[in-house]
Amino acid sequence: MLSSIAAPEGLLPGASLVPVHEASAERDRQWWRSSVIYQIYPRSFRDLNGDGIGDLPGITAELPALAELDIDAIWLSPFYVSPQKDAGYDVADYCDVDPLFGTLDDFDTLTATAKKHGIRVIVDLVPNHCSDAHTLFQAALAAPENSPARDMFIFRDGTGEHGENPPNNWQSHFGGPAWTRTTNPDGTPGQWYLHLFDSTQPDFNWDNPAVHDEFERILRFWLDRGVGGFRVDVAHALIKKTGLPDWGGRADGASSEGFPGDQAPMFGQAGIHDIYRSWRKILDEYDGDRVLCAEATIDPLDRLTDWVRPDEMHQTFNFAYLHHPWNAPELRRIIETSLTAFDQVGAPTTWVLSNHDVVRHVSRFGLTAGHNRPGDGLGPEDLQPDHDLGLRRARAATLLMLALPGGVYLYQGEELGMPDHTMLEHGHRQDPTFHRTGGERLGRDGCRVPLPWRADEPSYGFSSTGAAWLPQPEEWRELSRDLQAAHPASTLGLYRTALKLRRELSLGHGSLAWWPEFEDDGVVALVNGNVLAVMNMGTNTVQLPEGELLAQSVPEAGQDGFLGPDTAVWLRLA
Repeated sequence: MLSSIAAPEGLLPGASLVPVHEASAERDRQWWRSSVIYQIYPRSFRDLNGDGIGDLPGITAELPALAELDIDAIWLSPFYVSPQKDAGYDVADYCDVDPLFGTLDDFDTLTATAKKHGIRVIVDLVPNHCSDAHTLFQAALAAPENSPARDMFIFRDGTGEHGENPPNNWQSHFGGPAWTRTTNPDGTPGQWYLHLFDSTQPDFNWDNPAVHDEFERILRFWLDRGVGGFRVDVAHALIKKTGLPDWGGRADGASSEGFPGDQAPMFGQAGIHDIYRSWRKILDEYDGDRVLCAEATIDPLDRLTDWVRPDEMHQTFNFAYLHHPWNAPELRRIIETSLTAFDQVGAPTTWVLSNHDVVRHVSRFGLTAGHNRPGDGLGPEDLQPDHDLGLRRARAATLLMLALPGGVYLYQGEELGMPDHTMLEHGHRQDPTFHRTGGERLGRDGCRVPLPWRADEPSYGFSSTGAAWLPQPEEWRELSRDLQAAHPASTLGLYRTALKLRRELSLGHGSLAWWPEFEDDGVVALVNGNVLAVMNMGTNTVQLPEGELLAQSVPEAGQDGFLGPDTAVWLRLA
């Protein structure tokens, strides 16, 4: 079937368009308002020393390849000293590099080289919890109850006749209780400590000013080394409600029936905003427009914008967009709601389709029957995604995303069209979620598999020896960067083309208006400046208005004035 719509007179934005968002004023064109930030998961990016784990020199070596994507910054997932119980999010020393990844000198070389390519380096900061190997927690374990050392963390007496039960009913994000009991020096059972994640990741006590002082020291350490800013892990969790009351809702604090997310006692407490106001003042002392980005799982969107008020953070991740279904009306609603909410506080909206915690969007969009474990991986026993369909939809979704005003986050490998490793054998899994739930939840290893760089080298060029900390599927050879670089129609070619146009046309600083509805409600069509972006999420072929074809998600998209299902195009309007 075909559906079409008559184009508005003159094809220019006008009364017949539905405006949603105005372009940034010239005075407001800070780099972070339109930024393209590329997330690097260091252990899976590139390994130069041959141990099978990616390292900082590997990142430095491949910066020219990233510069070709017209990105503004890279965001590095944790590379700090760590026992690696949670892939580095269990930090033992916030001011040094784990030998797995290199040295502080390697970090300095990385930032200096990135600067030559016009790329900023943003580092992951993990302020909610640290590793149980951190010297502060080891001192707390050795100290008596109610001591200053213990007050750096959240220790409580248990309930029950002998304190044998946890202090409350909170659950860990990774499964099981959020409390672990200690053992006193004489061998008797002691107090319990809180860990919203793994038992090896004790939560800091942010009611203690000494914790504030420690993290201000950490911020300045990295700012003095020239970092462009910080992505703040679980930025909504630092302050807990006084009294630590029981909670019958979801462990991650998301809303569920009878338990709205804004009532979760371990997330989104008002006092948290004073912390980020103080951090913003510190960043403002430094030149170079340094930034803070929140990973805050908060709903609804009008609560999330509290994190990006003018005196707090610069950006926050838009998880509503990250998890959008393959449904045009719902996607339009999320885009409009996001822009409206963030415009109210003068902050840019960010857009993201994949990261290190979710199923990659190639696999997600290939799941025709849905997936009942959002945020968890797919395994050999699960219904497998339709890869061709998923890739076709992922390319279309990416093209539409890159036409949106605001900031964009890319996850390493998505420019190659990488799916999850959905056939990963369970014996290779390292995510603590898998082990804490006895395999009931598979965890996130499938989206963290090392990248393929060169088709005909061991481990597809990831490691100099062919080693890899997670095995790569054989079919990923065809996704290797060197093969794709030679073909403009490849997924890599699509990203290069669209990202270059996004910068040249200033789409990140642009406006957004809805093109009048197509007869087919499966279409998302928006105008940014004089660019019309159209994505067909329906089942019918639709007729396009006239315009110069600038970019297409697949070679046949937009040919002869028609757009087939699961494709997208950019048109320059006359």
